Amino acid sequence: MIIHGARPSPFVRKVIVFAAEKGIAAEVEAAGFGRGAEGYLKGSPFGKIPALEDGDFLLCDSSAIITYMDALRPGEEMIPAEPKARARTIWFEEFGDTIVQPAGQKIFFNRVVAPAMKFPQDLAAADKAEAEEMPRIYDYLEGVLPDSGWLVEDRFTLADLAAACPIINICYCSDPLATGRWPKVAAWIEAVKAWPSVAEALELEAPMVEGLMAKK
Repeated sequence: MIIHGARPSPFVRKVIVFAAEKGIAAEVEAAGFGRGAEGYLKGSPFGKIPALEDGDFLLCDSSAIITYMDALRPGEEMIPAEPKARARTIWFEEFGDTIVQPAGQKIFFNRVVAPAMKFPQDLAAADKAEAEEMPRIYDYLEGVLPDSGWLVEDRFTLADLAAACPIINICYCSDPLATGRWPKVAAWIEAVKAWPSVAEALELEAPMVEGLMAKK
């Protein structure tokens, strides 16, 4: 099984960690910005990352890939079976994908990716997202995080992985969580980053992130 994409992408990282948690062996091949192996180009006709190649089965979009992996290895490790917990887990994945990531991308892309890749840069958009969009997101998370420090069932699930991945990228180039305003969120992010499968993914993506930061 091959995951095509750039390791520092929140969506790619989410799939890498999900596969590890399910015990699914997967290689990661670099892809993105219209470049990649044949499996990526055929499996992701609109250029989305990640794309999955499992023999002759090709698929793109992180949520679709996770659905496939979860069906391959059924279990409650990452997506709980209890109806309310399952629904909340899917909500937090949607929250990470469609609320946190669009705001976070304005920060990470414009401050890190754009200058490194010589793309047009909009620092005003990054600053505005940091000042106006992210505090609302952090306020929400601060209010819903249980005392256990995990979003659903008092344990690490897809909810934590999906919601945290975009924030991990933001933390590469923004440090509002260091202000002390959102202590539960800050502790939660550190706990997610320290989770073994996440820590391994971050270690493997570090050279790429360091390379991007060096080119800024």
